[in-house]
Amino acid sequence: MSWETTKPVIVPIDFSGMSVDAIKTALRLAADPKSVHVLHVVPVLDQIGAGMVGWALPTDEERNSSVQEHFREFLAEHGFTHLREIILQGQPGEEIAEYAAKVEAGVIVIPSHGYHGVKRLLLGSVAEKVVRLATCPVFILRRDDAE
Repeated sequence: MSWETTKPVIVPIDFSGMSVDAIKTALRLAADPKSVHVLHVVPVLDQIGAGMVGWALPTDEERNSSVQEHFREFLAEHGFTHLREIILQGQPGEEIAEYAAKVEAGVIVIPSHGYHGVKRLLLGSVAEKVVRLATCPVFILRRDDAE
């Protein structure tokens, strides 16, 4: 049985080492590298927290520009070419699932940080939320060295 798909393959990234593994996995699943959509979700400023009050916060335009630059550097550093770069704003789990539905994705390939116990309760799980909300299969890459 082949897992290769001609539909878009969605890869949410956070620029970690696991993101590199997820992109490599997506490239193995995609019939064409151009169908791999690598996306990063930037939380909206009011979701960052009250600890930021009083700081000079960057504008959405400044943040998007900075993320776009980092995105291109990250992909180039790891030798990834011909991939679609997508930047979204909002709640990561929801934005990932909505984008996948919008482009009629064949699969979402997402790394999991593998948090357990209190850390998972406090940090939540984007991968878990994506599994609950996605309308396509979700391939979760489990991290072996997670705390």
